[in-house]
Amino acid sequence: MRNAAKVLILDGGLGTSLEDKYHVNFAGAKTPLWSCHLLLSDQPTLLACQSDFGEAGADIITTATYQASIDGFSATQTADWPRGVSIANIGQFLEDAVLIANKAAQSRIPGSGAALALGPYGATMVPSTEYSGKYDMDHGNSESLANWHMERFLLFAKVEGLLHRIRYVAFETIPRLDEIMAIRKVLEAGLTGRTQDMLSVLVPVWISCVFPADGDKLPDGSSVEDVVAAVLSNQFSAYVPWGIGINCTKVGKLASLVARFEKAVNGLVQLGALAAWPSLVLYPDGTNGEVYNTATKAWELPDGQKAPETPWEVELANVVEVTNKSGRWRSIVVGGCCKTSDSDIARLRKVLVERGIVEKTAADEMREKRESDG
Repeated sequence: MRNAAKVLILDGGLGTSLEDKYHVNFAGAKTPLWSCHLLLSDQPTLLACQSDFGEAGADIITTATYQASIDGFSATQTADWPRGVSIANIGQFLEDAVLIANKAAQSRIPGSGAALALGPYGATMVPSTEYSGKYDMDHGNSESLANWHMERFLLFAKVEGLLHRIRYVAFETIPRLDEIMAIRKVLEAGLTGRTQDMLSVLVPVWISCVFPADGDKLPDGSSVEDVVAAVLSNQFSAYVPWGIGINCTKVGKLASLVARFEKAVNGLVQLGALAAWPSLVLYPDGTNGEVYNTATKAWELPDGQKAPETPWEVELANVVEVTNKSGRWRSIVVGGCCKTSDSDIARLRKVLVERGIVEKTAADEMREKRESDG
């Protein structure tokens, strides 16, 4: 058994924090870029919201680019951009997104910095379909999805020096096995130099999936074992991602999911389909049992379901503590997704520091002093 993995803190739910704390209104078809819309409309508020997570103790800040897409920018209309944003003008906003995330990232420990957030194709649809994985016919297979992801990624790669200013690339909330394979194709293209100025292979990349249903399956019905193999097996691609993750999933499901992930990863290592254990990224949603209703655009507690008794940060810390003790993962990144506030991240960090899982820093001591001073 190796020593316990280094644990880093990720931020929380940007879009829902903008709604809940800063009263930003996202109006569906009128704001198809979601939190990315603030790059056009209100960068100071975006910086303030992301800085909240940095001040709460997050080591990694994700960029406001989760829903960024060519179609999304084209369909967005503001006073300054009444006819939408053309491809030629998108780069300036992507550059701003990375600049803002880096400004918000206050941690200076090794591994800290900005993570380039890239959602699935379904996150750019209106209404979004990343929880169902039901895509249109033009994006219904691995080849078409690979073309879409490549086209979007090149928007970032073509901004001079942009990929040198990020610490990670995060492909998030992937609901389909064929989309995982599509992303692997994009990364493979970067490895073999078939795309101009694509530096993804020089930056740690993680692929994170969503498990929204009651069972441990992707929305498309794929098993955990299929997911782990698709993300990590070197039989599919010579480029193997730095990390594998679970996001926007109920925190109560993590313990069983992580156990199955570990068994599947170990199986790949034993078979020689994976050279070494990757990093693990865990950022469940921060709800108390509520589920997002894409029709009503509200978080609702299902009929007959009660809110969990164990605090979110304690339940998440329990999972991290158990898997950290195994000493198998290269490192562990832990934070929150939708409805996870900066206060939730602060409480999570405090629990992890108290348990000795995360090293206490001078910034932690300052936060404790502010709390004691009231």
